[in-house]
Amino acid sequence: MSKKTSILILFVIALALALSGCGQTKYEPVAIDENVDKCPVCNMAVADDQYATEIILKNKKALKFDDLGDLHVWREQNGTDDIGEQFVRDYHTKEWVKLSEATYVFDRSIRTPMAFNVISFKEKKDAEAFVAELGKGRIMTAKELESHKWEPNEEMMKAMMSEHADAMKGMTDGGEGDVQEGGMSMDMGTGAESGE
Repeated sequence: MSKKTSILILFVIALALALSGCGQTKYEPVAIDENVDKCPVCNMAVADDQYATEIILKNKKALKFDDLGDLHVWREQNGTDDIGEQFVRDYHTKEWVKLSEATYVFDRSIRTPMAFNVISFKEKKDAEAFVAELGKGRIMTAKELESHKWEPNEEMMKAMMSEHADAMKGMTDGGEGDVQEGGMSMDMGTGAESGE
């Protein structure tokens, strides 16, 4: 085989490999619109915050969730065949991260919108630093989330509902209280992160 023929064959192979990669569908996260977006599981408004998660279906439709737990509830109810990609937010930066590439922290004391108590981080070192600062918590991979028991923290949920009711009462009594963004107090952190 001549040198020209060998080069031509290598060029054709390289071109075929490049073109086969072009045929793969790429899924991107979609911006949260707080005025419109509602979680398909709990029907609550989805805040544009570090707890928001998304499933992008293969037909490119975006499903937006207010808590990682609700995303998992949806998957249990609907299966995964139609899912193109899943995204979570970095707890500190709110940057979108593929669910499969993030690191997670679970602890019953971590307040999340639907009290599933799991937060996500782009970098494992940030998850480790969070656990060290909190003094407790379990670090999990995306694979370990599959066997996690997705149950809302009922005690925390009751406390949040009571806070919401008190805030709404304050609004109807003419006081402003601590109400922000649709009547819910947006202080959903653990209190462990000083200065955030």
